[in-house]
Amino acid sequence: MDFPTVHTNFWDAVIAVPVVMVITQIIKSFFKIPKKYVPTVALIIGLLISIFISHRHHLFAGIFMGWFYGYAAVGSYASLKTLFITYRNGNRPSET
Repeated sequence: MDFPTVHTNFWDAVIAVPVVMVITQIIKSFFKIPKKYVPTVALIIGLLISIFISHRHHLFAGIFMGWFYGYAAVGSYASLKTLFITYRNGNRPSET
């Protein structure tokens, strides 16, 4: 069995991941999803977009890139949130 060649392109890097982030935030605000389930929601959205839109002719590629979309969105959101909190606190190290 040959695995399909998976190419990351403009769609993957610049459009799909932010779309997953935005849809996840919309769902989170409308349905009041507990924080511990938000990464799962992002993963499901990423898989749906990848399997049914961007890689609809290759299931393996769709699943692989769907994981990429979902987890890249979760990581990007966490990074942006940390950056915002650090900036808002005046760049002081957190007290733990």
